[in-house]
Amino acid sequence: MRIALFLTCVNDALYPRTGQAVVALLERLGVEVDFPAAQTCCGQPQFNTGYRHATEPLVRRMAAAFDGYDHVVTPSGSCAAMVRENYPRIGAKAQAEGRGAELAEAGESLAARTYELTEFLVDVLGVTDVGAYFPHQVTYHPSCHGLRTLGLGDRPRRLLEAVEGLELRELPGAEECCGFGGTFAVKNPDVSAAMGQDKVDNALRTGAGILCGADNSCLMHLDGMLRRQDTPLRTLHLAEILASTRSTAGPSPSPSHAAARSRT
Repeated sequence: MRIALFLTCVNDALYPRTGQAVVALLERLGVEVDFPAAQTCCGQPQFNTGYRHATEPLVRRMAAAFDGYDHVVTPSGSCAAMVRENYPRIGAKAQAEGRGAELAEAGESLAARTYELTEFLVDVLGVTDVGAYFPHQVTYHPSCHGLRTLGLGDRPRRLLEAVEGLELRELPGAEECCGFGGTFAVKNPDVSAAMGQDKVDNALRTGAGILCGADNSCLMHLDGMLRRQDTPLRTLHLAEILASTRSTAGPSPSPSHAAARSRT
C-alpha cells in the first residue's frame, strides 16, 4: 500500500511540525509515508473566489503529483474537502465545455483516494487507540469542512478519547463556525472576529489548557485572538497530540506560534 502525505500550503509554510507529526504517527502504526515534492496549492483560494479556470492547472498538477498512490492523507479537512468535493466538479465542468476529459478523470481519481487524517486512521487503518500519551486537559473544535462537508462525525473525538492521560472537556457551541472560512475572514473581518471571539470565550470557559483542532487554518485564526488577549490557552493540531508518546517532550506551540508570541 503506497501512502502519500498531502501537507497543504498553510502547514508547509507555517506549521511544518504538523506534517512531521503525521509522518511520525503513521510510521509508528507501521505505515510508510511518501512526500511527493511536486505537490503545490490545491487551488482552494482560487476556486472559492470564483477563478475556476485558474484552478484547473492546479488540479492537473496535484493529480500528477499523487499519481500511483493508493491513499493520499492530509491533516486538513478544508483541503481534503476541496479535492473530494470540488475536483470532480471542476473536471466535469471542463469536460462539458469541451476542454479536456483527462481533467475530469484526474480529478475523480484523486478525489477517490484522498482522506483527511482521522478518516484514514479510523476507516482505513481501523484504529482509534494510536498509542498516544498526552496528560493534559483538551477541548476540541470541529472545523466546518470536516464537520459539514466531509462528515467526520465522532472520529476525531474517538481518537482523542483513546489517548492515555488526556482529559477531553466539552466545548460549548462546538459545531458553530469559528469565523475563519478562508476568504470569508478577509471579506468580512468584523463578522469573522466576532465569531472567533465567541469560540474563544467558549474555549476559555472549559478551563482546558489546549484548544485542539484538525485544521490549522481555524487554529491560526483562534490562536491570533488568544495571543492578543494574552490567555494561557494554547492551540495544537490533533496530529501533534496523537503523535505524542511518553518518550516525547511536553506540548509546545508550533514554530510559527512561538515566533508570533515572541513578537508580542
